[in-house]
Amino acid sequence: MGHLTSSQRYTIASMKNNGHSQKAIAEVIGKDKSVVSRELKRNKDLRSGLYRHDLADRKYAKRQKEKNKKRYFTEAIQARVDKGLEKKLSPEQIVGLAKVEGENCVSHERIYQYIWADKKQGGVLHEHLRTRGKKYRKRGNLKDKRGKIQGRIDIDERPKIVEKRERFGDFEIDTIIGKDHKGAIVTINDRSTGLLKMRLLARKNAEMLADKTIEILRPYQYVLHTITSDNGKEFSAHQKISQELECDFYFAKPYHSWQRGSNENLNGLIRQYIPKKTDFRMLSEEFIQWVEDELNNRPRKRLGFYSPNQIVNQKVAFVT
Repeated sequence: MGHLTSSQRYTIASMKNNGHSQKAIAEVIGKDKSVVSRELKRNKDLRSGLYRHDLADRKYAKRQKEKNKKRYFTEAIQARVDKGLEKKLSPEQIVGLAKVEGENCVSHERIYQYIWADKKQGGVLHEHLRTRGKKYRKRGNLKDKRGKIQGRIDIDERPKIVEKRERFGDFEIDTIIGKDHKGAIVTINDRSTGLLKMRLLARKNAEMLADKTIEILRPYQYVLHTITSDNGKEFSAHQKISQELECDFYFAKPYHSWQRGSNENLNGLIRQYIPKKTDFRMLSEEFIQWVEDELNNRPRKRLGFYSPNQIVNQKVAFVT
């Protein structure tokens, strides 16, 4: 039958006050007589019994506002979201994974609203986010106070194909430092697949890092093309890495973190499991391996919500 418009209610009120029958009114507005009868009963002035179109419009609007809306964020979807957040998935990853698996879900914006509402009520869902609900600080224009690394090859000389992220074997490398600068973790990732390799270091030492890097990447040597790092002094033994693995080693420009965007992003994800001020001396190799496995099996938006391991299996003829 459809809802009555404001003009139709005006016609009903005008004709009713001029003595027209409900049947005549229904014919004029193109509705069934029962529609007119129900309208006159539901939206009349309860005190005077009169029907006024302006009052009828207000009553209709009030009922529409109070009507129960269809709930899209169901209990099942909420449970899926909670489980995904506990696994350190971002709202975008939760939605993307649901799409890949053919499951219903709400938008990632709705999930963020759910998280912020939970935070206001004293909940802890935001603690599972990469930033834990905190805003980034802008670095500003800082001066590079680090010394020059001998034999450094600038990223400008790196083959342009690396930027395309199409081939396996172009890696980025960085370190994460523990509490009070005690201990470190070397993180290495493939730009194409997002595959992560990470190991504990007793110290942020160039020789120690070089040896660990060679150990990690040795199984990939035959498909290894390039490695890119920042300008930290811990990479001053880069020539040893390059010679042992027979690959090219490049350095990003100082404070141009976006030139190693994949690694910067992964380090942020790692911090979900290993927060800042963590004493690395309390971490085990088994735990580090567990974090690595978690992230390599985690769906990524840029990979179509497939995991790095799934993409590696498509691109590389071995799994390490």
